[in-house]
Amino acid sequence: MSRFETDAIRINASKSIQREHSSPIYLTSSFTFDSAEEARQMFAEEIEGNIYSRYSNPNSSDLIQKVCAAEGTESGIATSSGMAAMFGSIASLLQQGDHILASRSLFGSTHQLLTRIFPKWGITSTYGDISDFQHWDKLIQPNTKMLFIETPSNPGLEIIDLEWAGKFAAAHNLILVVDNCFATPYLQQPAKWGAHIVTHSATKYIDGQGRVLGGLILGKKELIKEVEFFTRQTGPSISPFNAWILSKSMETLAVRMDRHCENALKVASYFEGNTEIDFVKYPFLPSHPQYELAKKQMKQGGGIITMTLKGGLARSQKFIDSLEMVSITPNLGDSRSIITHPASTTHSKLSVEERAKVGISDGLVRLSVGLEHYEDIIQDVERALEKSK
Repeated sequence: MSRFETDAIRINASKSIQREHSSPIYLTSSFTFDSAEEARQMFAEEIEGNIYSRYSNPNSSDLIQKVCAAEGTESGIATSSGMAAMFGSIASLLQQGDHILASRSLFGSTHQLLTRIFPKWGITSTYGDISDFQHWDKLIQPNTKMLFIETPSNPGLEIIDLEWAGKFAAAHNLILVVDNCFATPYLQQPAKWGAHIVTHSATKYIDGQGRVLGGLILGKKELIKEVEFFTRQTGPSISPFNAWILSKSMETLAVRMDRHCENALKVASYFEGNTEIDFVKYPFLPSHPQYELAKKQMKQGGGIITMTLKGGLARSQKFIDSLEMVSITPNLGDSRSIITHPASTTHSKLSVEERAKVGISDGLVRLSVGLEHYEDIIQDVERALEKSK
């Protein structure tokens, strides 16, 4: 069995008659059949083959095959965006009257799905706090069908014990869905701990350069079959071009993540204890509340740091405006370092009380550490801290 780096580079679509070394882009909406009988057989799923790019395309199949190998999952679906993957992973597997138990620390749009969109269709949810796992049994309802978690969480960088989650889901006969976006399949493989479904916003680290949108739903074959039916009918399909970009990006994921993690640890270590900052949080800093757990289930700490600045909203905004190199944008996982103020952007739809429960204060900023020289990142952040006093 090949290692991660080799599979990410060497798993490719079958060569065409042109004998290309790099996979081509299959910019076609549909595919032809040799006969009416072959068309019937493909639609009846008696034989495999591409029919229509909303169903499958060589580029999306290439991407799925690579990421499944990386995650250790049986099957998968590529979608048009990360949120299409979040939505599809829930909507395809649950029905009216079902209940979801979820970790409280979730991406803002996922929170909106659980609290505002799915309740319209009779799917309800309850949040559990990671500081109180011993009481999660009490949150299980007779109609609870799914456990949905995000680790590390966005933006709080809370770590959930995947071994515990796998055993908990098995004990209560729940579908365990893990958003693995921050860790990527290079740093963490939730399926090894019992996850049935693993989701990604491939827009982030899998692309790695802020170019295209994409999402992934990966997991057990029988569950992905349900997801496949749902996505074929509802149409959140990825474009062949985006799938091609993401598949090529998988080839460099390992080397990029090594650099992201190396830079992030250096930046986090440098600013820990800075008098202008109340707290620096990074999974592989010994000061992180779940440091030992992060080391147990993650290869490295990832590329995201949070810092809580002294001075609240006014200080954090002045700090962001004082940065000269770091970009101000809601994305993350880019080759370029990015700053975000979650309370006023990505998590602004949460109430003040909801943000407080997941550790998002007005002074918190999320730094996605890029691939620039780490000393230049440190210099830019330090200069902005000084200017924003």
